[in-house]
Amino acid sequence: MSPEVLSMREPDERTEPILLSSGRYVHFGPFRIDQQRQEVTRDGSRIKLQGKVYQILLTLLEKPGEVVTREELRSRLWPAETHVNYDANVNTTVNKLRQALGDSSDKPLYIETIPRKGYCLLVHAEVSDHSPHAPFAQRAPSAGSGQHSSLSSDATSFSKRDLWVVLGVIGLILAGMLLGAGLTRLFILHAAPLTPFPLAIYFSQALARGLL
Repeated sequence: MSPEVLSMREPDERTEPILLSSGRYVHFGPFRIDQQRQEVTRDGSRIKLQGKVYQILLTLLEKPGEVVTREELRSRLWPAETHVNYDANVNTTVNKLRQALGDSSDKPLYIETIPRKGYCLLVHAEVSDHSPHAPFAQRAPSAGSGQHSSLSSDATSFSKRDLWVVLGVIGLILAGMLLGAGLTRLFILHAAPLTPFPLAIYFSQALARGLL
């Protein structure tokens, strides 16, 4: 999504200053700023901005299309009693901001250097209380993923049912074999004295060989 570049060829036509306090979120180009969390994202991916770099970005956003002087940036970043090389520090901080935004001083898309004056934001920003992108964890699952999950769940439960059926059949077979062996043993023990001697021997040998 290409940013909406403000025309700098007509100096008399100015954009009204933006009141950043009127909303939580600031949108420009592919970027979104969450002022409450002081977080900047590009297409949903977070961009790490140091404190002074973040403050310069907000200062430029307040006056889109207008020149923000170095003196304004100095007063915004450092107290009056601070003794630093303001010009060098302002340049360094703006360059860090450009790198974070993927911008260039030669072919600026967002921040233009105005020689001997300051800097100008070339895009229009919008302030709102609503985020256009819902968190990923709260997004509703698509129909395809829901169908895939349903199929996977059905296949898993079907496999479990089959396993329990097989185990149940095996258990019944084993129980039947044990019951049959127990009944056979009881029959031999109780019926052996009443049966002819050769028949008792046959049942004993068959039981010992596992034929019964």
